[in-house]
Amino acid sequence: MAQVGSELVGHIAFSPVVVEGSSGTAHGMGLAPMAVAPGLQRQGVGGRLIAEGLGRLAAAGHPFCVVLGHAEYYPRHGFIRASVHGIRWEKPVPDEVFFVRELTPGGLAGVEGIVRYRPEFDAV
Repeated sequence: MAQVGSELVGHIAFSPVVVEGSSGTAHGMGLAPMAVAPGLQRQGVGGRLIAEGLGRLAAAGHPFCVVLGHAEYYPRHGFIRASVHGIRWEKPVPDEVFFVRELTPGGLAGVEGIVRYRPEFDAV
């Protein structure tokens, strides 16, 4: 969470995901949602939330993180198109908006297949 004084101005969350492929199941994390107060957007708040969140995930040993989002934004934070690794979301989305980022060395080695978020995400 990001605060200015006592005011909440930004939020980021991560949840577990699995990638099911021909070589088995890999466990990682998904970034969603992230939000920054409109008056503070384009000032680096979101980037700091991403950097801090991914740093904590890496320190905890999570191998990778996926995100569905803006094609121009997430590559600036080290994400690449997931399709480069043969990874796609279980729902049909344009290739240019689904990304992955390796968090630990070798964290994407052998990972390919379909990303599935927790079933609770289907309810929203």
